[in-house]
Amino acid sequence: MFEYDNWQEIFQTIRRHKLRTALTALGVFWGIFMLVILQGAGNGLQNGVEYQFRDDATNSIWLRRGTTSIPYKGLPKGRDIMFTNEDYKYLTEQFKEVEHITGRFYLTGDRTVKYGNKTLAFPIRSVHPGHQYLENTSMERGRYLNETDIVQYRKVAIIGRVVKENIFDKGEDPIGKEINIGGIVYTIVGVYTDTGSENEMRIIYLPITTAQKVYSGTDDIHQLMFTAGDLSVPEMKKLEAKVREAFAGRLQFDANDEKALYINNVAEQYEEVQGLFAAIRAFVWFVGIGSIIAGVIGVSNIMLIIVKDRTKEIGIRKALGATPYSIIAMILQESVFITSVAGYLGLLAGVGVISLLSVLELDFFRHPQVNLTVALSAVTVLAIAGALAGLMPALQAARINPVIAMKTE
Repeated sequence: MFEYDNWQEIFQTIRRHKLRTALTALGVFWGIFMLVILQGAGNGLQNGVEYQFRDDATNSIWLRRGTTSIPYKGLPKGRDIMFTNEDYKYLTEQFKEVEHITGRFYLTGDRTVKYGNKTLAFPIRSVHPGHQYLENTSMERGRYLNETDIVQYRKVAIIGRVVKENIFDKGEDPIGKEINIGGIVYTIVGVYTDTGSENEMRIIYLPITTAQKVYSGTDDIHQLMFTAGDLSVPEMKKLEAKVREAFAGRLQFDANDEKALYINNVAEQYEEVQGLFAAIRAFVWFVGIGSIIAGVIGVSNIMLIIVKDRTKEIGIRKALGATPYSIIAMILQESVFITSVAGYLGLLAGVGVISLLSVLELDFFRHPQVNLTVALSAVTVLAIAGALAGLMPALQAARINPVIAMKTE
């Protein structure tokens, strides 16, 4: 029940001891404020790092050829490891865990692309159809490369949105149009978008077999990449070891020679990042809760001082008939009021700062956000803690002997 007289006394006490009340509230305010800031900043950092993985399948393994650094069965070190179309088929046929797979054949530097009276330079990347899943590519118009393009060496291309905007007029449909790439004419069959940067949408994709035949006359592949379905990270690590062992025997290099074959296990990297952020979240809660506890202890100490200062007053109240319950309620109300108001203000300040930080679009810090359910729960817990903090001083006040209290100076 709301009792006006009690609240009037609480506010009078707060006005008489402004500095003491302000310092008490500051400890609680700072605890909630730091919890919100740390939580929001931690989420922003996690979003930023996870944003770096947006462009690639997280359950993928990438193979890049290297140069041997260890002699192997009489063969000298310093040999260049080469991939071919046969290695692509070997991965597909021998490793049933492979879900989507692609090779990459790079055309060095940007290539001149002509359409009508426009001549521009764009990077060219030749791949298999499975590349769409490795790069999380979305088709805006038309289709992606398919197996028929690969088998029949078709001269078709898919272009990124940036290429489309630079080559074609606004509103012009590029599907079916022909572009000249380094003297060879290709028909555009699709326009794609990519979750990566704009640079990812400057790339023109060609069938890998067509590029091999037209630009090198070989079946070389510069890089192999594949996804492995729903395999767990330990299973992905085992698969990585099996692939390394198999390629070491196939391409004749020491399996322990990491410079001969570079393997990037994206799933393992992603798990390491998730583990890092689990530790960061634990640290955030440790620091935040520590700050809140420090604030609550501060409230308890101040309430003890208040009880001591008001000993004579409390004695007079009891002599006039005040019950122990009313004395306890008065002290607890003041404690909970200071704690709740300071905590709520700390929550508002923290959310305000996080809102200002949300406009930042940095590579490793994006969209910081606060779980309001958690924050409001923290304020509720803090109010309860404020009551507990005031309980001991309140009980002490209730035990004061009126005769002794009135003699206190």
